[in-house]
Amino acid sequence: MTALPRSSAQGTVRDEHWNVLIVDDEPITAAAHADFAERISGFRALARVGTGQEALRYLERCHAAGTTVDLVLLDMNLPDLHGLDVARRMRGRGYTMDIIAITAVRDLALVRAAVSAGITQYLIKPFTFAAFRTKLESFREFQSTLGEGTAANQDSIDDAFAALRPATSAPLPKGLIPETLRHVSAHLENSVRAQSATEVAAALSMSRVTARRYLEHLAVADRAARQPRHGSRGRPEYEYRWLE
Repeated sequence: MTALPRSSAQGTVRDEHWNVLIVDDEPITAAAHADFAERISGFRALARVGTGQEALRYLERCHAAGTTVDLVLLDMNLPDLHGLDVARRMRGRGYTMDIIAITAVRDLALVRAAVSAGITQYLIKPFTFAAFRTKLESFREFQSTLGEGTAANQDSIDDAFAALRPATSAPLPKGLIPETLRHVSAHLENSVRAQSATEVAAALSMSRVTARRYLEHLAVADRAARQPRHGSRGRPEYEYRWLE
């Protein structure tokens, strides 16, 4: 668990960051989510805890120290409490920070219960950094639109809630499958160097032609950069690099 930042003389610690608490019992997963959060401008991974009770105790410590927790990334399947129970207890204690549920469970009843427990967004595992970033940027836009005042008008409220519901992506071209696109996107995003269609095809066990179609779609959608690979023999080969 990360130590609490020092409290200011005025009480609440805020500075220029949005403080994020990660609640997940898998250390590697929690560390990955912390790394994701740190990669997004304006966010700081304040702490990682592995159980619901640890999360509640940490929030108590933050409250006593005057430290602000702005966002909780909450796994639904914890070893001691269900994520919904943790969310309800947080609300019952008066904690008003936003909560993003992170889970592999796709049950619609759970989604409905999450909304009623005060969970503002839902992120299904496995997900790419791009999907993670979209959720945190939506949270930031929501908070920034509401501002710091004590009153709001209809337009500001509508704009704020619209930030949590970003526009849906355009339909995929005929023949492209969303699940396969996610796999290709994740592979390209996690690659340390640019990838050719041949390399992606070998890594994901698909044909080169199929891999190239998905890579070209990512390039057209400005999710990947496409450039000739220098030094290759025979017909020109292109390589693709994920765009942050």
